[in-house]
Amino acid sequence: MIVKITAKRQVTFPARVLDAMGVKPGDRLELTESPDGYLIRPKRIDPSRLGTLRDKIAPGHPPFDIHTFREQSYDPTLRD
Repeated sequence: MIVKITAKRQVTFPARVLDAMGVKPGDRLELTESPDGYLIRPKRIDPSRLGTLRDKIAPGHPPFDIHTFREQSYDPTLRD
């Protein structure tokens, strides 16, 4: 598969590739160098690193669903 690099050094991946990788806008990709080139894969959060945040959440606070959050529309004027 061939993709094109824009003048701003951006790459657009086909939607079917991103769907197969399970990534959505805002997700991060990890590039790992190898003798054959670079491996591109989704950057996953290590759940063990989240343990220190548990005491920061108020008891009884409803769970946060990241998938629902990502599906919500947003106001593009709030973008940085």
